[in-house]
Amino acid sequence: MHNIFTGIDIGAGLREYGETRGALLLDVRTAEEYAAGHVPGSVNLPVDKLEKTEEIADEDTPLFVYCRSGVRSAHAVRMLRSMGYGDVHDIGGILDYTGDIER
Repeated sequence: MHNIFTGIDIGAGLREYGETRGALLLDVRTAEEYAAGHVPGSVNLPVDKLEKTEEIADEDTPLFVYCRSGVRSAHAVRMLRSMGYGDVHDIGGILDYTGDIER
């Protein structure tokens, strides 16, 4: 489903993630939001802790990033790129996600 504000389709982003060898799915919401429900297979790394994290993955690892609505994921993508990660994809917000939720 496309986000009406960003035009990003989280479903398409997740399909691309699933087809990308060695990719990492990052949920940049808070730990509390993540615990309340997240996309299966995602790793929680809150956006406010990104710059404090020494190494998320190899710089050539494809990163697929989502949040609640798409605002924090867009910010996280800019931060990750400035940290040297080149293959970073903003896939939007979980509000538009219609698949299984893990708790």
